[in-house]
Amino acid sequence: MAEPDAKTPRERYRAQVREEIKKHAWEQIADAGASALSLNAIAKQIGVSGPALYRYFANRDELITELIRDAYRSLADIFQARAGAGLAELAYALRRWALDDPQRYFLVYGTPVPGYQAPEDTTRIASEMMAVLLDACAAVGPDASPAAPLDGHLAEHRSWAREHQAPPPALSRALLFWTRLHGVLSLELAGHFAGMGFDPAELYAAETRALANP
Repeated sequence: MAEPDAKTPRERYRAQVREEIKKHAWEQIADAGASALSLNAIAKQIGVSGPALYRYFANRDELITELIRDAYRSLADIFQARAGAGLAELAYALRRWALDDPQRYFLVYGTPVPGYQAPEDTTRIASEMMAVLLDACAAVGPDASPAAPLDGHLAEHRSWAREHQAPPPALSRALLFWTRLHGVLSLELAGHFAGMGFDPAELYAAETRALANP
């Protein structure tokens, strides 16, 4: 039997309005980018005054923060649902997530919004994804080639991995996975492969195979 909703009618209404505001915010971002986000414009769209809208989000940055949290959370949930999966499965889950909503992707991995500083808890959500990735990289095993200079560097500079105990080769593989695949995705979603006459999915697959195999 479903759990009863413990929220009061006022709390449920507030949550509904906040979701409606976020829906219109995403539409604005899709049309003009996050830097053009306007709470006053959203207020007109949903039929309330500007001051009334500010009861739900104190300012533009608070709204952007909520959108970023939602975006990170959606990808973190996808990764956590695949905990224990191989690198290839994580790679294709990342690409599917990006292609499903390019504006969501660019909000968290694109050009920073001028004047906006994301709070620390968004970094914590991102670290949940990295933990799943580091587990997958550690499971690949050591590369047969000699230790790379990056391995040695990361042995002394691993604070980004938080408390994860992955060995330096796994740290290197995780960073290469993250940067190279995001590089392909960013170029694809921004349209930089248009007119080049090849399928970006094949390039992404080639990068995935190179990263997933020791």
